[in-house]
Amino acid sequence: MLIRRPKSWELKENQTTPEKLYMNRRQIIAGLGLASGAVTSCAQATTKPDIPGRKLDFSSSKYKIDEPSTPYDLVTSYNNFYEFGTDKSDPAKYAHTLITDPWSIEVEGHAAKTGTFALEDIIRPEEQEERIYRLRCVEAWSMVIPWVGVPLHKVLARFEPTSKAKYVQFVTKFEPKQMRGTRWPALDWPYLEGLRMDEAMNELPLLATGLYGHEIPKQNGAPLRLVVPWKYGFKSIKSIVKIRFVEEEPKTSWKKSAPREYGFYSNVNPLIDHPRWSQASERVLGGAAGFNSVFSRRPTDMFNGYGDAVASLYAGMDLKRDY
Repeated sequence: MLIRRPKSWELKENQTTPEKLYMNRRQIIAGLGLASGAVTSCAQATTKPDIPGRKLDFSSSKYKIDEPSTPYDLVTSYNNFYEFGTDKSDPAKYAHTLITDPWSIEVEGHAAKTGTFALEDIIRPEEQEERIYRLRCVEAWSMVIPWVGVPLHKVLARFEPTSKAKYVQFVTKFEPKQMRGTRWPALDWPYLEGLRMDEAMNELPLLATGLYGHEIPKQNGAPLRLVVPWKYGFKSIKSIVKIRFVEEEPKTSWKKSAPREYGFYSNVNPLIDHPRWSQASERVLGGAAGFNSVFSRRPTDMFNGYGDAVASLYAGMDLKRDY
């Protein structure tokens, strides 16, 4: 008899709030007259704010985390996008200059179907789903974000990669007139990232088009970004304009820039410290204890908690050497 064991990161059915109760949560809280700091923090974290941008069509999925999502305002105002500046607040200040419509993506390399494709020909609305993933950044902070998008493996399969495609490389848009940060050599532009093909074809990576049910803001990687939840955040490349199927391990921006600090795989691993800080714990941004509170820290999970789905990809590898 087949017994299905739920994965550690899947939300169990008995933990799901009934829809009717969720829709009436504000009235229930008000009726109870609860006004403590802890309850207020929880309500702020779980109540969806008024969100700008087009609302997306999507289905629900099994990919959930039984924790409050990071407040939308924090997700969209504190992030890395060096194309607009190196400060965490720069993307929200300056990304409005990015032109995202129309948008096309070039597909190159070892695949039967290559060429230039309009975004709407790659992302099929009927395949979009919401997945709540933790994003863990190498600077030792994390967010829990409800992403909307299409599983990466579904998109890559459409191009029919050949047996020579051992890796896939992604390239970010490079346009100095629109992206002020690229006018300075903070990195060797354009931004590059990559995955091994078996990683890319895993069930977890998502090509995200939105968050919190609405189209993704420019500062978060509009109109299309990658989300790889078991790796550090810099692997989740933003504003993708090119996909290459290649035979050799592709160049990636941070490994080129600082190979002692950043490797190709960059799996979340609490046992391997960054040369300048520990990775054993992380700040939970937007946690109930406050933005910078020591009490908002949590132990870092191996593979960011997604080991059930990905640990087998690295069987027999030295994760310290192949970091």
